[in-house]
Amino acid sequence: MGRPTTPIVLTDEERSKLQEWARRPKTAQRLALRARIVLGCADGLESRQVARQLRITDQTVCKWRSRFGESRLEGLTDEPRPGAPRKISDAQVEALITRTLESSPAQATHWSTRRMAQATGLSQSAVSRIWRAFSLQPHRVETFKLSADPFFIEKVRDIVGLYMNPPDRAMVLCVDEKGQIQALDRTRPVLPLRPGVPARQSHDYIRNGTTSLFAALDVATGKVIGSLHHRQRHQEFLRFLEKVDAAVPESLDVHLVMDNYGTHKMPKVKRWFARHPRYHLHFTPTSASWLNQVERFFGLLTQQRIRRGTFGSVRELEAAIRDYLVQHNENPKPFQWTADADSILKKVERFCVRTSDSGH
Repeated sequence: MGRPTTPIVLTDEERSKLQEWARRPKTAQRLALRARIVLGCADGLESRQVARQLRITDQTVCKWRSRFGESRLEGLTDEPRPGAPRKISDAQVEALITRTLESSPAQATHWSTRRMAQATGLSQSAVSRIWRAFSLQPHRVETFKLSADPFFIEKVRDIVGLYMNPPDRAMVLCVDEKGQIQALDRTRPVLPLRPGVPARQSHDYIRNGTTSLFAALDVATGKVIGSLHHRQRHQEFLRFLEKVDAAVPESLDVHLVMDNYGTHKMPKVKRWFARHPRYHLHFTPTSASWLNQVERFFGLLTQQRIRRGTFGSVRELEAAIRDYLVQHNENPKPFQWTADADSILKKVERFCVRTSDSGH
């Protein structure tokens, strides 16, 4: 004969709570199993019968039956695991976070893990763990630029309206210049990519001159009209406009999205637009070049062809850019503009409130 077990008698509140735990379909299944064990024992079943019914061992039933008899509902929760006691108190963590956010070290612009460890008496690894836990990165800084254009709202609505609801029988072109593109050559040959080893090139380089790319991006198709010039004056811009005018069908109006660069507003340029009334100008707000979709194309050109390229002369650089334009236009893909004017303006408003702390 085994040792006699102490019968379990539940109060109404305990039975209700155990039944609630036992009905859990997915979460806290360990707690649900323990609740079913206690409910089975409280119904008068022997430990062996409960074990068979729940397909667990007799020892598991005896363990949680005993725990419930000693501590009731609280005995069914997991006990703290053994381990070394905490060496860093909550007050120390709070002091470290406060110092990170509200101060800077002497003769430095930001905290490092070593400086903070010296200032607080904690280890460098402890500082690093706390910063990761609170997503603090003092070594990083991001830049931003807010437009001070008094007609910022009107210009945003105008340009975004062109992107999301373009006019009928018209072409929308985003126009800009990518100036001072350098033809850089490395002082040593580039070492090619190998398994386990990335491509390598020397840090120093030789400048072989510069060129400028005038580009017009068709918002609807993604095609780009490009023209390369050694200078970036209004004379070159006028020649580029003539190239654009020859490429666009005469039956279409043309809406040009441009920035406020001085070349675009020279008297001769204004007279050219006056002689071509089918052109309609839309200027982006100052310090808001992100509204001009051709800037995204310039980013792709830099990333895919220029930044890691080696060019022994300006002629080689220009040939590479022309080849890139030809290949791009063979299979163009327009950029998908999804943000409407209201969402953009609300985002800018939230950022202004956060940076100025004005509450308005």
